[in-house]
Amino acid sequence: MLFSGFEWMLAWRYLRSRRADGGVSAMTWIRLIGITLAVMALIVTLAVRSGFRHEFVDTILGANANITAYTLRDISEGSDISVGIKNYDSISEKISLRSGVAKSSPLIKGQVMVSSRGRNAGVEVFGIRSEDLAALPRVAKPQISYGNIEDFSKGLAIGLGVARELGLSIGDKVKITSPDGLKTAFGTSPRVVSYKVVYIFQVGRYDIDRTRVYMPFQEAQKFFNREGFADEVEITLTYPEKINEFDMQQLRALFPQLSFWTWRDSSGAFLQALEMEDNVMFLILSILVLIASMNIVSGLIMLVKNKGRDIGILRTIGLTEGSILRVFFLCGATIGVLGTLFGVLLGCLIAVYIDQVFEFINYIIGGGGWDPSVRYISKLPARLEIDDVISAVTLSLTLSFVVTIFPARRAARMNPVEALRYE
Repeated sequence: MLFSGFEWMLAWRYLRSRRADGGVSAMTWIRLIGITLAVMALIVTLAVRSGFRHEFVDTILGANANITAYTLRDISEGSDISVGIKNYDSISEKISLRSGVAKSSPLIKGQVMVSSRGRNAGVEVFGIRSEDLAALPRVAKPQISYGNIEDFSKGLAIGLGVARELGLSIGDKVKITSPDGLKTAFGTSPRVVSYKVVYIFQVGRYDIDRTRVYMPFQEAQKFFNREGFADEVEITLTYPEKINEFDMQQLRALFPQLSFWTWRDSSGAFLQALEMEDNVMFLILSILVLIASMNIVSGLIMLVKNKGRDIGILRTIGLTEGSILRVFFLCGATIGVLGTLFGVLLGCLIAVYIDQVFEFINYIIGGGGWDPSVRYISKLPARLEIDDVISAVTLSLTLSFVVTIFPARRAARMNPVEALRYE
C-alpha cells in the first residue's frame, strides 16, 4: 500500500490533537471550513454559469428562428413595399425538404404602438400562422400562460410583460397603431385597428415578454400592407445547437436571391461575452480555492514546528524520511479531501435548491434582489453538470495535494539531532 497503517494512525492523531498537547486542532477546523466554503462557492458559481448559458440559449431557440431568410431586393415597382419575399410558400416548402431542417414558415414583422385604457407601449408584431406559433416550444409551453393558444386565429398572443404594462387580461381589446397606414391626398394616415387578446405567455426573457406580440399571418399582411408578400422565412433546424455543422452554403446556392442570418450570428457577441465572463469567474474562484489551500501550508508548518520533538524521536527509532513525509502529507491531504467532499455536498445542495435559497435571501433583504429588466430572465437559473463538479473537485484536490508537499518535505528533512538537542 502507498500509506501504511501506522502512518494513517499518526496523521489522524496529529489532526485530532489539541493545542495543549502541541497540536493545532482549531487550525484544522479553520482549514477544513475554508476549503469547504471555497469548493462550495466554486460549484454554485459554475452551476449558475451553466444555468445562465442554458437558459439564454434555450429561450433564443425556443422563441426565435434558428435561421432567418430575407431579401434586400425590391419586390416590384410602384409598390408600397420596398423589399419582401413574394413566393414565400414555395421557398418554405423547398427549404423544409433539406436535410437537417425541421420546418420552415413565412413571417411578417413590424413595430407598432399598442394602447388600452389610456396606456401605451411600443411592441414588435410577428405575423405568423397558427400551426407555426404552436410549434414554438417556449410560446406553446411557456413558464406562465393564460388563455388558449388554439384561439390564436381569433386575436392576438402577447407577452406577459406587455399585458402587465397595459393592464390586459384574456378577452380585452387593444388598439394597434401603425404609422405606415393608408396613403391619401393629404399624406399617409396612421392605421388603427382593434384586436382581442386571446393568449398571454411568459417565455422567461424580459426582452421577449415585454415587446413580443403575435398576430395571425393573413391579418398581419393586411395590417402592414403586405398582401402576397412576407418579410422573412423562418427556418427551424432539427438540431439547432449544431448550427455550425449545418450546410449553409447549400442554402445560399439554392436561393441566391436570399440572405441568411443564423441565431449564432444574432447572439454570437453575447455568447462570446458570456463565455469570457465564465472563464474570468472560474479563474477568480480558482484563486479563492488556492487561498483556502494555502491555509493548509500555514497549518502544517505550525504542526511541524510543534511536533519537532516527536519527529526527532520517530527518526531515531527507525522511521525514514519517506515515512515522515507521508505522515504529514496525509495530515494536509485529509483536510483537502474532507473539505472538498463537504464543499461538493453543500454546493450541490445549494445548486439544486437554488430557488428556495434565493427566495430566503430575497426575503431577508426585503425583496428586489432580482430585476428581470436588467438580467433579461425571470429568475436565477442553476444547472448542475457533472463536468463542472469534476472540474471543481480536480482543482481543489490538486491544489491541496501540491501545497501539502512543501511543509511535509520540511518535516521529513528535519535533523533528529537538532530536534532533540534541547530536550
